[in-house]
Amino acid sequence: MNGPEIHVEFAPELRVFLPNGRRRDGAARAATDGVSTLGHVVESLGVPLTEVGAVVVDGREMPVSYVPTTGATVSVRPVARPQRVPGAPLRFLLDVHLGTLARRMRLLGVDTAYESTDIGDPALAALSAAEQRVMLSRDRGLLRRRELWAGAYVYSTRPDDQLRDILDRFRPELRPWTRCTACNGLLQETTKEEVADQLEGGTQRSYDVFAQCIECGRAYWKGAHHEQLVAIVERALADYAS
Repeated sequence: MNGPEIHVEFAPELRVFLPNGRRRDGAARAATDGVSTLGHVVESLGVPLTEVGAVVVDGREMPVSYVPTTGATVSVRPVARPQRVPGAPLRFLLDVHLGTLARRMRLLGVDTAYESTDIGDPALAALSAAEQRVMLSRDRGLLRRRELWAGAYVYSTRPDDQLRDILDRFRPELRPWTRCTACNGLLQETTKEEVADQLEGGTQRSYDVFAQCIECGRAYWKGAHHEQLVAIVERALADYAS
């Protein structure tokens, strides 16, 4: 690389975003032109700013809007946990690839919007801003869009790990069994008679306690998969209930 440079060091948690050749030591050199901000430099090296916490330049913490000078040494650290999102109740928006995670978050009573079709990055970012929701995605390009209200990268492809990571990072209030896993609406108690049109004969004979979504009308009861859901809920409450 020719011309003025700065030295950038990334914390181990952030090295997953770097090219393979830089992941071992997390170090990179970047050109500086006296105009580009720290935020621009960090993103140009592959790391979304949603994942960046403190940025330290020659021993002093600086904002990502700071313009580094030639020869500076920059240390980029991950977001501190639990991460606080100011200015709005903690709500989430998940993209089309995170359906299982969305259902599990709703199971725990976390306000979670989810797009089951690909509406495109601009629309997702606009929705995040309009509803003040934290955008969760594995799409780095989406997380770099400036109009996002807030965002976070989902590091794992395994739903169990995804859920643990998001609960650990944001520590949302957990209110299990209060939201519809299909549409995110709130649930209310109901009678067997009010949801009879959704029940098969065996269900009508075997169950007496029901809930119904006030938004989409879907009925819920303690069916065949209830024990699996209970296990997810109990594990989350044991580890992350405030």
